[in-house]
Amino acid sequence: MPVNSLHPVYLEMVNAWSRARDVIAGEDAVKAGGEKYLLRLDSQSDDEYAAYRARASFFNATARTADGYIGLIYRREPFIKLPDGLSALGRALKAFQHDADMLGTTLAGYAKNILMEVISVGRAGSLVDWESDQENRVYVSAYAAENILNWRVERINGRNIPTLVVLHEPNGAVLEGGDDFELKAGEQIRVLRLVPSKNADATTTHSCIVEIWRPEAVTGRRRNEKPKWKLAETRTPLRLGKPLPFLPFVFHGPRHSRPDVDKLPLADVIAVNLDHYRLNGDFKHGVHFTALPTAWVSGFDKAASLRIGSSTAWVTEQTGATAGYLEFTGHGLNTFEKAMDRDERLMAVLGSRLLESNKKVGESAEAIELRQSGEHSILSNIALSVSESMSQVLRWAYWWNSTEDSPENVTAEQVTVELNTDFSTKGLNAQEIQSIVAAWQAGAISRDTMTDLFRRGEVLPEGRTNQEEVKLVGAQPVSSIETAAASKE
Repeated sequence: MPVNSLHPVYLEMVNAWSRARDVIAGEDAVKAGGEKYLLRLDSQSDDEYAAYRARASFFNATARTADGYIGLIYRREPFIKLPDGLSALGRALKAFQHDADMLGTTLAGYAKNILMEVISVGRAGSLVDWESDQENRVYVSAYAAENILNWRVERINGRNIPTLVVLHEPNGAVLEGGDDFELKAGEQIRVLRLVPSKNADATTTHSCIVEIWRPEAVTGRRRNEKPKWKLAETRTPLRLGKPLPFLPFVFHGPRHSRPDVDKLPLADVIAVNLDHYRLNGDFKHGVHFTALPTAWVSGFDKAASLRIGSSTAWVTEQTGATAGYLEFTGHGLNTFEKAMDRDERLMAVLGSRLLESNKKVGESAEAIELRQSGEHSILSNIALSVSESMSQVLRWAYWWNSTEDSPENVTAEQVTVELNTDFSTKGLNAQEIQSIVAAWQAGAISRDTMTDLFRRGEVLPEGRTNQEEVKLVGAQPVSSIETAAASKE
């Protein structure tokens, strides 16, 4: 099999990924898809179909839904736990937090990009690697679902572990011959393999090897002829002089971080959104041919040129000649309008609450939260899943800089990433605040827990740490009410 062979599940999902990309990209991408998304009517010529497609309007509810999900999860910045910044390990991970991918993206920003991929197509990947040429530091590279070509999972030591990951890098190789104003890059395929090896004591260990494949430079190749790939480089990544015991690749999904491909979170919204687009095309087509009044005459010279306007008059000597306008009076177009309204309501039910019209009557905060609980449960699952996979990325970064034997030895007590799962905009009320303070005074919770609860309840600002809050509380003057209460005691 060639190195660019595709996984069977990849072949099943690639059309759904492409459709999701086009829909989220917007009207230009959807219309560029032509008959893939808007079928040609019977007997339409190319010019007629082009006009038919141009009149249609694409109402991008899917992109607004995805942006709304991102906005709800990122109402609060992710919680990132790192070692003490005074240690060498802490300084290294602080540098990784400020520039995770060596492109200037912070770890929180990188997590946001991964979250957008997961919400859009339900899949992404992260390769954690070490740059030893110049900066000598750990970094992470993101891979879209379409660039994870193949994978294999095997049972090793009682666990399912990825033993093969094939990654397509469209701009992975820098080509020679470019000038200062032209960047020439070529594609390549990166293969990660986990291969077994025998130790001196006859035990079996596994190590990661990396293969770089590039297309053969063949002159006279036809335009549609696929390139042949050749192995250009093979290397074994080392850490502390030893090969890596696992593949440094993390899968991201909406429900788990396993290599299994999951369903697109917005698949149902995308289907209804495209149905709305087709209905809109038919509706605009009908409006174009029926809404404009059309003049008609009877009893006039057929060779005469009749102009329409206030400065012209139609004159004929023919007895009984008449003139008038044809106007559409039927109700056929109302069917399309009702169908489009139904699709918009259905998209709101499927997850696009941002598009739902405001109710004319007031709703309590509890009623709003109950009505949106379905969407919040979906968001919570996605946020928790990406939190877990991003924590794996951070554990790999920790392991690269530490002396732990295996990335699995790095626990959540050392490093973790937690995305926001509290989407309520209600905040804490006075009674809840009093209850939290009472629990702290009774010793049931710590001061840090109380401060975190206040921050999540939007009582405290996000940027202020627990230590800063305690310092501010200790620095403020004692009020007269507190002095009077103390004197009574």
